[in-house]
Parts: sequence; structure tokens; C-alpha cells
Amino acid sequence: MEYKTITFDKTLVEICEFNNGTEVTEYHAMIHISQPGLPFVNQLEAILNAYSLLVEQELPGAQAVFKRYFLSDAANQQDDVIVADMTDCAKSIIQQAPLDGTKIALWVYFMTGVRTSITHSGLYAVEHNGFKHLWNGSAHNLAANSEYQTRLLFNEYNMQLLEEGCTLKDNSIRTWLFVNDVDLNYGGVVRARNQFFFTQGLTVNTHFIASTGIGGRQADPNVLSQMDNYAIAGIQQEQIHYLYAPTHLNRTSDYGVSFERGTRVDYQDRRHVFISGTASINNKGEIKYPKNIIKQTERMWENVETLLAEAECTYEDVAYMIVYLRDISDYQVVRQLHQERFPGKPYVIVHASVCRPGWLVEMECMAIRKANNPALKPF
Repeated sequence: MEYKTITFDKTLVEICEFNNGTEVTEYHAMIHISQPGLPFVNQLEAILNAYSLLVEQELPGAQAVFKRYFLSDAANQQDDVIVADMTDCAKSIIQQAPLDGTKIALWVYFMTGVRTSITHSGLYAVEHNGFKHLWNGSAHNLAANSEYQTRLLFNEYNMQLLEEGCTLKDNSIRTWLFVNDVDLNYGGVVRARNQFFFTQGLTVNTHFIASTGIGGRQADPNVLSQMDNYAIAGIQQEQIHYLYAPTHLNRTSDYGVSFERGTRVDYQDRRHVFISGTASINNKGEIKYPKNIIKQTERMWENVETLLAEAECTYEDVAYMIVYLRDISDYQVVRQLHQERFPGKPYVIVHASVCRPGWLVEMECMAIRKANNPALKPF
């Protein structure tokens, strides 16, 4: 894994590159604004210019397969992003304010050597070597409450997967659920997910899906639950493994929710590791170090490190990090801690409440490492 930081006009870009000499090179980029005082229209223009320069000058042959915009005020900004960004890839737009004082940040996942298209199901397909990677962003509806909205989201996603010859149980790898007022509406999201998973054969005795459930809102305040998702058509079950880290974490079903702590996906030439939103928790499901942001951050890192180790990875294999803070006043402390431990790694710290009020900080990440699995197909 190689990391570098470059600057364009009014922006700073952190890039991670995974290149093992095969057809598909993977990049993750975090694009930040370096002049926080600019009006939103100028910050958006700078972000889009930096993205264009990345593609033209720094990442030849790469194309975006997934983007996520982090906004400070979706009601006044979301439409501008939709109009300005005409890139043909899966896009997620969410109000989770970057805590460096800017109005917008952008995470982009790039690949080389792949074919892309929008499928009849509406999912964004990234194809190579018999695998079809299916991405979707910003799915939402306007049902009466968060439970009904989430139920409809999963029902629609399931129908899209079926149209692609997939199932939620066998092919879905990762979801993100953004909950408007998470303290109020997360319970409905959990009930809907639990019930829908049960109907699809996803139980504590089978498996769930790696996920982040976190505070975040859309421009329309009536959207209480928004979902991004990722699945793989053509994947075999022996390629997918679930991560538990029982010395540090309990099963999420112990406290009534249904997601996996992490998921490992193996190919002949590489391994992908998806770490769900992880906070300061122990293996009894208890919050560790209440009201102590420093200790919670350190325990969060330890938990993630243990999950990575179960997948035979370390922080050296991590491609990007997203850090969520409940209290914006904790930003400077967490930023300093993070920069000291992970210099140069693509990351963003955003304002987003975690699903339990006592959790002050949460993070997610993805790791990529070289592999040699002759019995499997290359990525």
C-alpha cells in the first residue's frame, strides 16, 4: 500500500494506492478544502476541479466507482452537488459536516481496468474477470416513519439484487444506513432490519452484513433513513468470511441488532476487508470509558486493530478511514490523536451521532492486502 498527499488549488488530497501488478489497481482518495472561509459554491468548484485533475494527472486510466460527499448543510447544498457532478458512478450525498471547518469533503473509490455500467436494476455495476460489483448510493423513500422507510429500502434493494441474479444473504457485502436524528429514529431502523433479515434467512446462526448505522440527514427532513450498499455477483461463499474479535467485541445480536463487525472477501490476488462502524465497546456489549474521548478513541482503535488482525491485516493495509464524532468540541483532540498515529493515511472526521448516546466516537475503514490463493479467481 502506498500513500501520498498532494495539493491542488484550494484543496488537499490524500491518496492510497493498491497495485499488485495486475490489471486492476485500486485507489482511495479523500479530497479536502484547504480554505475553509470560501462560500459553498467555490468549495464545490474546488472539489470538482481537484477530482478532474486527479483523474487527468495523477491516476491515469482510473475511473470512479463510488463517491461520497460529506456536506455541512444538505438542505442548501445537496441540489448544487447533484447538478454539478455528472460523473457516471454510484454517488452518496449525506449531511455529515466535515469538522475541519469546511462545508464539503469527498471520498472517492477508483479502479483501473474495469468495465462500468448502470444496470436495469438501477445498481451501478463494476465488472472484471467474471465478478460484477454492484454499488448504490443515497437510496431513500418517504414512508411514514424510520421503520417503514428502512423496510422499503431493504425490500427495494432485495428486488434489485434478485434482478441481478443475487440474494441479500449470498451477495450483499456492505451497507451504510444514515439515520436522521439517530437518537430518535435508530430504533425503527433496527426493528425493520432485524425483521427483514429474518425473512431472508439472515440470523445469528447464519450471518449478517457488515454495516455502519450512523447519524446523517438528507436535504428533505422527511427522509429518516438513507442507505448505501455494495454487493458482488459471481462471488462464491468460500470467498466470504466474517470477523468477530471475541476477545474485544460481542455479537451484535446480543444487544438486539443485526450486523457483522467486519467481513473479509478473498480473491486469488488480493483480500478486501470491510470493517463496520466500530466504537469503544467490550465483549459484553458495554460502553468502555464513558465521557472520556481520549480513552474511547484508543479503545476504538484497539477494537478495529483486533478485527483487522483476525483478517491477517494491520493498519498498514488500511486504505481509508471515516471517523464520526458526536460532539464537535472533541474534534481537535481526536484530530491530533489520529494524525500522530496515522500520518498520511486518507481520512475524514465528520459530525455524526453514534447509535448510542454514550459513544462519543466511531470509525469505519477498508483494508486491502496482497494474497496468493491459487484456488480462487483473481479480482
